[in-house]
Amino acid sequence: MKAMLTFAILVGGCVVPVADPTSDDTCDRAAYLNLLGTNIAAVTLPASPDIRAFGETDAVTQDFVPTRTNIVYDGVGTIMRIYCG
Repeated sequence: MKAMLTFAILVGGCVVPVADPTSDDTCDRAAYLNLLGTNIAAVTLPASPDIRAFGETDAVTQDFVPTRTNIVYDGVGTIMRIYCG
């Protein structure tokens, strides 16, 4: 039991917390938060490579671009999530 506790303390000490990259507002997502709950068909977004709107089941690249605003809508077009990356 003592050995397991020592192991847990040693392993626990090696864990470095990683910040959630989507929690920072590096893409000015706050400017789009008012769109939550709105239908994607009812909004006009600026033509910019830094804005990406997609359905929650759509295939998208997994590259992280901190200045890109991602707008995710559900199957009926309701905007459900807005995040940077």
